[in-house]
Amino acid sequence: MTWNWQQPDWPYFSYDQSSIDGFEKQLLLGAGLLFGAFKHLDEQDKQQLTIELISNEALKTSEIEGEYLDRDSLQSSIRRQFGLSADNRKIPPAEQGIGEMMVDVYRSFEAPLTHAMLFEWHKMLTNGRHDLTDIGCYRTHSEPMQIVSGTIYAPKVHFEAPPSSQMMAEMERFIDWFNDTASNGKTPLSVLLRAGIAHLYFVSIHPFEDGNGRIGRAIAEKALAQCQGQPTLIAIAYTIERDKKAYYSALERANKQNEITAWLIYFAEMVVNAQSYTTTWIDFLIKKAKLYDRLRGQINLRQEKALTRMFREGPDGFIGGLSAEKYIGITGAPRATVTRDLQDLVSKGALFRHGERKHTRYFLNLEFV
Repeated sequence: MTWNWQQPDWPYFSYDQSSIDGFEKQLLLGAGLLFGAFKHLDEQDKQQLTIELISNEALKTSEIEGEYLDRDSLQSSIRRQFGLSADNRKIPPAEQGIGEMMVDVYRSFEAPLTHAMLFEWHKMLTNGRHDLTDIGCYRTHSEPMQIVSGTIYAPKVHFEAPPSSQMMAEMERFIDWFNDTASNGKTPLSVLLRAGIAHLYFVSIHPFEDGNGRIGRAIAEKALAQCQGQPTLIAIAYTIERDKKAYYSALERANKQNEITAWLIYFAEMVVNAQSYTTTWIDFLIKKAKLYDRLRGQINLRQEKALTRMFREGPDGFIGGLSAEKYIGITGAPRATVTRDLQDLVSKGALFRHGERKHTRYFLNLEFV
């Protein structure tokens, strides 16, 4: 197998730009709608949106790689990074590290990409790891860097990256390309074109011993933010994680040649869908504010605690809805009280009910607001 980096045209990717022009227009239109909707949020809801989307991206970019983190610890880490109030829990190294990296990506979006920035991200991402030889630097091991699946007896090689001896030269060229193609660079590229190439280009080099996928997605977010002139909060990792198979299939097809139109179409459609999810979050928070305004002074502390917990699940809500047992778990209320509380929330239009008896479930009634 001859990989993309082994071919004579590497890394001069070719593509049909007209195939993603429609997506570029959708993204720019969506960015304007997002900005307009964002202005309707108060400062507290803007903070919540930022924390929720960054933490959700951190969770999902880790889940793509098979690592499952604790949401509460991660959100506490991110809140501390922003200087906001947080609980005093001890945060595990993995949650601390990815939280630091994601906040730095958000804050430093305007800064040019550098080796030092990538090394810092890698240190953050590998916080607490003791199984890696190279942390905070490009890989140096002599063995081939391969993406492999299957058993040890019959492995399937999906990709083999350039050898470690080429890392500094490859990354010098990549960083120059990334900075030159920014909107204020020597050869600017359109937003989806630049972000899509940047992600594929970086993961094809695979410069680190581990963490390349997560850093590659962070680089794509940086590219989107630079082209739009502000942090985007676009839910890239959330959207990818919902169909990881399509993501890995698109990457695997793209790493065999340097004509990458199919990859760019996949990437552009994914980003537009991710932007739509961010719009859904903003709409969700606006409806949440309206619901609380309407219920002010009408619900007890137990009901408020349950609603707060439900809103923490975001637009997708509790899987399967809120049951009486979940309400007991959240509030500690006796069963008779639970029934009265839930019926009252339904009568006030805060929840709607689905099912009967032991199958009864409750859902946020955001259309009522």
